[in-house]
Amino acid sequence: MIEQYYSEDNLLPLSGIQHFAFCKRQWALIHIERQWAENLRTVEGRHIHERVDNPFITETRGDLAIARSVPIVSYKLGLYGVADVVEFYRLGDQGKGARLKGKEGFWLPKPVEYKRGRSKTDERDEVQLCAQAMCIEEMLDVEVDSGDLFYGQTRHRVKVAFDDGLRKRVKELAQEMHYLFSEGITPSAAAGKNCSLCSLVEICVPKLTRKNQSVKNYIKRQITQ
Repeated sequence: MIEQYYSEDNLLPLSGIQHFAFCKRQWALIHIERQWAENLRTVEGRHIHERVDNPFITETRGDLAIARSVPIVSYKLGLYGVADVVEFYRLGDQGKGARLKGKEGFWLPKPVEYKRGRSKTDERDEVQLCAQAMCIEEMLDVEVDSGDLFYGQTRHRVKVAFDDGLRKRVKELAQEMHYLFSEGITPSAAAGKNCSLCSLVEICVPKLTRKNQSVKNYIKRQITQ
């Protein structure tokens, strides 16, 4: 089976896979229709990233090297982005890790993603972290078996194992993202509690899309209420 590779012009932002796993309509409003709105969660999340992002700075602590704001890309997934932090652990002179410029031996990379709040009940954070790992694997020709999610509210790391099921899910989401983007399709809103957590709820108008009713009738009811 011939593996598909995306061209430079067809790459999509990797950060969008988290939006897509949370709500496909939210992702389409942001990445296809180019709409955005801030709420408390998005502001807090941005501030956390601003504290982490400090390009071109690396630290070395014995057998640990830390790189921040690392550009990453996967032409197999068709995704590109920036990893918050990638930690590299020294394996010695022999191993399955990567060579690092100016450092001896082989080093095993591990992505660390910083999030506001606490761990979620769904998979959105895990698929984003796994997608980062798959980019790193493709770029450095190494295997990355796990990464960490750091949550600002709990100040706690959660280890994520990149098993076959999670990798398959990342591939499926990436493929569907590319299909919807290429066709310019914005899906209807799915029923659920996610709407109350979304900063785009006023732009999305989920009740309208769920009931498949006309815009004219919806506006008429809003005026007469």
